[in-house]
Amino acid sequence: MSLPARTPTPVTTPAGTPTATPAGSGPTPAELLAFVRGTVADTELIASLPLDPEGRTWIRLDGPAGSEAWLIGWPPGTGTGWHDHGGSHGAFATAAGTLKEDSLAARLPTEGWKTLELAEGVDRERTLTAGEGRAFGRHHVHEVRNESPAEHAISVHAYFPPLPLMRRYSRTGAVLRLEHVERPEEWQ
Repeated sequence: MSLPARTPTPVTTPAGTPTATPAGSGPTPAELLAFVRGTVADTELIASLPLDPEGRTWIRLDGPAGSEAWLIGWPPGTGTGWHDHGGSHGAFATAAGTLKEDSLAARLPTEGWKTLELAEGVDRERTLTAGEGRAFGRHHVHEVRNESPAEHAISVHAYFPPLPLMRRYSRTGAVLRLEHVERPEEWQ
């Protein structure tokens, strides 16, 4: 995530957010989507996030059924760069502002490569305004950004299992290159 160093603060699951899942199985992408949508509606929580004009800020949240969740503030012009979630599935929703997501509609191998040439037609683009969200599977590769020149965006993200790692990629045209693997200690 490459978030600036801040002390994460745990908070509780918003009232009315579904958390029931079978023991040991963890929440589904649909349950994580319900959680992030419920959380973005918690105006008191959203307002508690300190916003920094220089870099992203965050608060760690208690996600449902052992999931990992984050409330993230995005200054104008910031983004994640291309990455995956190390085999975790998840969801995110926008609480304020607008986020743009570029993603790949292709399952990439997770090991044994450094550079891939992407086929035509695999690019997807979404714009998520306040209240909108999306779920994704274990092999999702994307980048998320706040393209506004003046407004912060705020979003909620949830992952299960908690992120074991994130692979960072660079992209030039159709060429995707694995650049770095981040471990949880780098962003927590």
